Amino acid sequence: MTRYRYYTATTLDGFLADDNDSLAWLFKQHIDDDGPGNATAFIAGVGAQVMGSTTYEWILEHERSWLPEMPTFVFTHRDLEPANEHVSFLAGAPADHKKAIEAAAGDRDVWVMGGGDLAAEFAAAGMLDEVLVSIAPVTLGSGRRLFGGAFDLALQECDRNGDFIVARYDVVGPLKNT
Repeated sequence: MTRYRYYTATTLDGFLADDNDSLAWLFKQHIDDDGPGNATAFIAGVGAQVMGSTTYEWILEHERSWLPEMPTFVFTHRDLEPANEHVSFLAGAPADHKKAIEAAAGDRDVWVMGGGDLAAEFAAAGMLDEVLVSIAPVTLGSGRRLFGGAFDLALQECDRNGDFIVARYDVVGPLKNT
């Protein structure tokens, strides 16, 4: 069964990037590339990835290596050019594209790469199973939010990798006040 997994890093105050979409805070942190929550082990179980257009454009400008050669779906309303034959552009709600995304992933997971609002759209559609987050010891005060919405999560495990707290949560569902 295909799992949808939001794998990302955040600041302690819950931001993915600063107001200028910079990740400079992230690259200053120490991390063991083979430690808990490492990207190589995570990506080994991924068959397709989804992201928003801001994330896609940032990757093309700064870190093309973050665009593995796997089916990649970019949710956008913009006219963008595919970086390679693996990139497809989608418009609309995640549920509208569930069959195509899962077919592309095969028997592997879907990496919900970013951003936080897109991850919340997947959660609202019942299409987000896990949040795997590396939390850095830095605060930004403002910027791109980790998650756009109110949801209950259940901590499944946590560990330390260098400067980061690495946590894995199951997505329970929309936040209930009772």
